Amino acid sequence: MKNLFDINGKVIVITGGCGILGRGIALYLAEQGAKIVILDRMEEIGKELETELKMKTEAMFLVTDVLNKEVLEENKIAILERFNTIDILLNAAGGNMSGATIAPDKTILDLEVDAFRKVVDLNLFGTVLPTMAFVDVMAKNKEGVIVNFCSESALRPLTRVVGYGSAKAAIANYTRYMATELATKFSPEIRVNAIVPGFLLTNQNRALLTNPDGVYTDRAKAIIAHTPCGRFAEPEELFGTIHYLISDASSFVTGALSVVDGGFDAFSI
Repeated sequence: MKNLFDINGKVIVITGGCGILGRGIALYLAEQGAKIVILDRMEEIGKELETELKMKTEAMFLVTDVLNKEVLEENKIAILERFNTIDILLNAAGGNMSGATIAPDKTILDLEVDAFRKVVDLNLFGTVLPTMAFVDVMAKNKEGVIVNFCSESALRPLTRVVGYGSAKAAIANYTRYMATELATKFSPEIRVNAIVPGFLLTNQNRALLTNPDGVYTDRAKAIIAHTPCGRFAEPEELFGTIHYLISDASSFVTGALSVVDGGFDAFSI
């Protein structure tokens, strides 16, 4: 029988590919035989990752700005010159900043509006613009897969992360909208889904979840207490879901939010 999970030779573009999640996903997909394109603003780290990926598969790194459509269009030209097509787009670029959060001793009145706007721009427009730049290749091919990166904060509001949660909630809606938009106007073989990771320890949230001595903060302890699996996720625990969403194993799945959260969203009392 056909291997439904076969992605050998597929050209996969990963925005934010130098982050903890992006890097891990890239290395995993390279081992499955996919051709990997890393897009990120961190050139030195990107070049190092490109070298590592080339030990496994065909790969390239390009400096990008996910908020600049002209730069993304230049990226697309370079990708097509090298690989002739784009099969899959993983919109992994995103992040948060302190000004868009509300500390326990603050209120919404203390929110830094400019920081809020930057977080929304990075997470929402940093997904919308790469999609606009690359989806015409999929439209021409009449097939392709896009996976957006959502968040637990999109499913239920979490304290403190008002900017990030608002942006990721928009990603959830945008994912569902685009699933219909692309299938009905270009091809039903173009699918758009989102992965909804639970809580991981990353460079972005480490200060919120661990004390300087490495001991978990009260917030981290509360998250784990609310997670039936009783721990934080490991990055590699997302790889299988990503693999499923970009392969023929999910050929009838579009507009879906795939939750990988150790049961956090299912927990009630």
